[in-house]
Amino acid sequence: MGSSPDLTRAQWRRSSYSGSSGGECVEVATLTQGIAIRDSKNPAHGILTLTPEAWAALVAYVRR
Repeated sequence: MGSSPDLTRAQWRRSSYSGSSGGECVEVATLTQGIAIRDSKNPAHGILTLTPEAWAALVAYVRR
């Protein structure tokens, strides 16, 4: 996606399939230029950013 996106206002959300115990899940945030993904257990460890097209391809792959 080019330069690092500004994540200061990102509104992270967790899947409704994730339990309240934390578990192993990811959080996603919609950005102006795409989607950001992070590990909910360790959000400061790293963030993956994807274009809308790459996100759609990932979701399609996971659904298969």
